[in-house]
Amino acid sequence: MSGLGTTPRGPGFVSPQLEPGVPTDPPVTAGPAGGSGRGTPRRLLAGLATIGVSAAAGAAAGAWAGGDTDPAAAPAPAPATATPAPAGTVPGDLVGAAAAALPGVVQVRAGAAGGSGFVIDRSGHIVTNDHVVATASNVSVVGADGRRRPAEVVGRDPSSDIAVLRVASVDGLRPLTFASGSPRVGEPVLAVGSPLGLSGTVTAGIVSALDRQVRLGEGGRRAAIQTDASINPGNSGGPLVNARGEVVGVNTAIATLEGGGNIGIGFAIPVERARAAAQQIISSGG
Repeated sequence: MSGLGTTPRGPGFVSPQLEPGVPTDPPVTAGPAGGSGRGTPRRLLAGLATIGVSAAAGAAAGAWAGGDTDPAAAPAPAPATATPAPAGTVPGDLVGAAAAALPGVVQVRAGAAGGSGFVIDRSGHIVTNDHVVATASNVSVVGADGRRRPAEVVGRDPSSDIAVLRVASVDGLRPLTFASGSPRVGEPVLAVGSPLGLSGTVTAGIVSALDRQVRLGEGGRRAAIQTDASINPGNSGGPLVNARGEVVGVNTAIATLEGGGNIGIGFAIPVERARAAAQQIISSGG
């Protein structure tokens, strides 16, 4: 297993790898994007930020991005259309992957917080991160078709940071397929979800590393997929998909500079562990 080293690699750099005695579970509180203005170098915080987002912040970001302060005047977004996922070996073009993945990805609204998730079967089961729904008593999801559906929390696995929701109907949604094997370093991937409440967002990158040892959920060190696909608050629980639109991981955490956001180092729960945790939850909880 490879891990992030602890040797400084530049001015002010501190590895996000778990070092003895260094707490890494609490989310990082980001400061102004421009830093303090005092001339001190920004440092990479010794920890990972889980990537939920408040519903209010997401709504504000969506209104700003739309350029219209009157929600009633804004036209409803057109439902995402889908084309069959490309077959054969992994292609370089990610357009087909986005078309295949978007109809199965939902925005998760959990009280004052939120994140992302994705449908995995016709029974209405949806995978997300445990930290997205851990403290919520009222959960709902909004799909690519624009419909808001109440969701039941089937079960949670804090140790793996996986939770499973269920909705009564998946009409208008398309279950995603788990990849049959691990991705390869350098393979193109898409992170799909609702960063800052902007649902239906895709960002592209590659698999930067495999078996990166980080702390995810309430367990100890676990192997994670590292990617440079842009992952931001609100992407938690959304899928990392390959160029066939197959799920290779569940986006869950980012490394961040003090006072900054995404820096191109994100982490996803590998597909094998996510699938096993989801199946265990479903078999135990419904």
